[in-house]
Amino acid sequence: MQTKRLSFNAVLAAMCAVLGAVSLDFGNLKLTFESFPVIIAALLFGPVDAMLVGGIGTFLYQVLRYGITVTTPLWILPYILCGLVVGLYAKKHRFNMDKIQLGIIIFAGSILIFLLNTFVLYVDSKVYGYYSFVYIFGTIVPRTVICLAKAAVFTAVMPMLLEAAGKVLK
Repeated sequence: MQTKRLSFNAVLAAMCAVLGAVSLDFGNLKLTFESFPVIIAALLFGPVDAMLVGGIGTFLYQVLRYGITVTTPLWILPYILCGLVVGLYAKKHRFNMDKIQLGIIIFAGSILIFLLNTFVLYVDSKVYGYYSFVYIFGTIVPRTVICLAKAAVFTAVMPMLLEAAGKVLK
């Protein structure tokens, strides 16, 4: 079981990096699904695995795309914290949640990433001198809609994915 779990986490971390790399990026508006593998790891294995998947996967993406910068750790942090929060919730419920609980924690994790990424964009813009109120906060409404839509899609497909993953990991 441990070998399967480790292998599965490695695949999820790789998925996280790839999903970050193939995102649609419009500067301050980014459509990405890199949180999806983090949430899967959290719901299957708990906070430690999810934090590692999010940390390693996002680190790989950040380094391959932007190199290592002063703000690289800040860009990784939202995915690590999402893994922590979703994983702790899943662990508290013994990895057995109904669809409403699943939806609540997926929405909470997605909103956490949205809020932290907004903060990191603000900090990054101040550090690198491209700050403008409109650039940072002018896309809040579409970014919120994207966040909520992704959370709804994740919630809809997650029960089937968790069931399939459970069969593979046995």
